[in-house]
Amino acid sequence: MPRPPITGTLPNLEAFCATYETGSFTAAAKTLSVTPQAISRSVARLEATLGVTLFRRTTRSLAPTDEARRYYDLCVQAITLLAEGERGLQSGRRGLAGRVRLSVGTTYGHHRLLPLLGEFRLRYPGITVEAHVSNHNVNFVRDGFDLAIRMGELDDAGLIVRRLGAFALGIYASPTYLARHGEPQTADDLARHACITFLLPRTGRVLPWLLGPTADKYIPAASYQCSDDFLAAVTLARAGVGLVQAYDFVVEHDLARGALVEVLRPLRGASRPFSLVYPRDAAVTKATRAMIDFLVATAPRAAA
Repeated sequence: MPRPPITGTLPNLEAFCATYETGSFTAAAKTLSVTPQAISRSVARLEATLGVTLFRRTTRSLAPTDEARRYYDLCVQAITLLAEGERGLQSGRRGLAGRVRLSVGTTYGHHRLLPLLGEFRLRYPGITVEAHVSNHNVNFVRDGFDLAIRMGELDDAGLIVRRLGAFALGIYASPTYLARHGEPQTADDLARHACITFLLPRTGRVLPWLLGPTADKYIPAASYQCSDDFLAAVTLARAGVGLVQAYDFVVEHDLARGALVEVLRPLRGASRPFSLVYPRDAAVTKATRAMIDFLVATAPRAAA
């Protein structure tokens, strides 16, 4: 059934009800913390929309018409229904309870997921969240997790995949390192610089650097390699050890305070996606569904 159009805007209805209840534009204005002129204009707009006179005005008095009395009764009924619906939804949200076990890598976990969980707690105080922050992929069945956030393109028929966004990459170094070794100007210069790479936990292989808008894969001859936690590679770059390719969101605070600077800007343009995943055949609880909807709705969708 199509929704019928609302004949007046809610602010105009609010102004009308306050005027009816208090008996004057001035008193209604005090109730709503606006000017009497604003109340008068809102009531006039509502009268124009309805095509009726709601108040008879003189220099000393304001009297509601019969139409105003009938319309006020309808407005009170409608506002009461809206308030009851709002209380019902809030009560349902507050009453939602359960546990959600979520696995996430350190990069997205520390810089994207964990800062959001405070807001989730305010919305759903009855839901307990267990966040497993690690770069090792979990087994949903064996490890008992409800959700996971994973990097890269995912092709697994057994999983439902909800994309959280594609996040831009850049190449960064500390001012100290650049003062000692100079700044690379082209991709060929990377071979003459100390590069910090990350070993993928599942395969032990180097995570390739992605160069340019076409995301050409480049595996530098690593002077330093980090495993298990990618944030260690950023820490090494901050300490002046070498160059690192990292997500912009990971280094934004380092850039703001000058601890890192971007190099080879013509080679930026690549990105990697992050996705929320869960087993296709698993029973999704109400608490887990609340977390899914929350993360999809609030995910920062920073693109390259």
